[in-house]
Amino acid sequence: MSAIGCQLIARLNGLINSLRACRQTVFLPPLPAIMQTPDWNDYQTFLAIAHQGQIGRAARYMGVDATTIGRRLRRLEARLGQTLFEQTREGQILTEAGEALFAHVEAMSIAAGHIAVPARSREGPAGTLRISVSEGFGTWFLASRLQEFSARYPNVTVDLVASSNYLNLSRREADVAVFLSRPQAGPLVATKLAPYKLGLYAGRSYLARFATPRSVTELSTHHLVGYIPDLLTAPELRYAEEIHPECRVALRSTSINAQFAMLASGGGIGILPCFIGDSSSKLRRVLSEVELTRSLWLVTHKDTQQLAKVTAFGSWLRELLEGGGANKLLGRR
Repeated sequence: MSAIGCQLIARLNGLINSLRACRQTVFLPPLPAIMQTPDWNDYQTFLAIAHQGQIGRAARYMGVDATTIGRRLRRLEARLGQTLFEQTREGQILTEAGEALFAHVEAMSIAAGHIAVPARSREGPAGTLRISVSEGFGTWFLASRLQEFSARYPNVTVDLVASSNYLNLSRREADVAVFLSRPQAGPLVATKLAPYKLGLYAGRSYLARFATPRSVTELSTHHLVGYIPDLLTAPELRYAEEIHPECRVALRSTSINAQFAMLASGGGIGILPCFIGDSSSKLRRVLSEVELTRSLWLVTHKDTQQLAKVTAFGSWLRELLEGGGANKLLGRR
């Protein structure tokens, strides 16, 4: 075992003993093979459950059965004299003791991970890169371009999580994210990527049945498509009131892809990012003077922002935007 490995193990054991004495907990996440001892499996298991949120998912992630995961967790909790997780209908959530353990051990895991980095760095970035993005940006912009990143960095496995809810970077559920706004709290580093524009779109079949609106006030007489107000995941998605406060949205969904399908099938008029609306021949832009602008932010955790795979993705994405991608976001073909 290396001197660095010995130091980290000694530090972990010191933390565990001190926290056990004060009835609090601290934990070390997955460590490289060079530092593996029987106890490290239990710590890796703890981290996997914390990241995955369920024992079953943690078992699949680690390639073992759920019984083994449960046994390791009980052994670790017995050793520490603490309950690390609460059982909920959705799975496992960290207790206060688990949160304290998680915070310390995550930092130590990152430090331990650097032991193996020099050898890998000669071949470029490697490992799994999990990217959390909005459903629309992930589906309509990023997904079709990721093969370029993969070809450039063949040793990186990319997980693209495109959803209306972002993964938690503070909990290391993702390595990097593209947010619709700058985060206001947490140990995160955010840089502005690019603006994007939104406009009003309607299905051609809808416009064939109803007169095209000539002004914003006429929207009140049309069928509108949009988000469900009380289920909005970000204030930046509150479009309707910004355009016309008297607009009544008849067809609503939390999914931008579902809204697109509603519009394309002739369900009404709605607001879409231009990189979505302009991509379909089934849609037509209406009231072109109505235009909203939002921004995309590249966000990482402050402790992982310098990882080679994270910096490689950030550089590639900026290069993509500078090479013409930013024009698509602005509705310029």
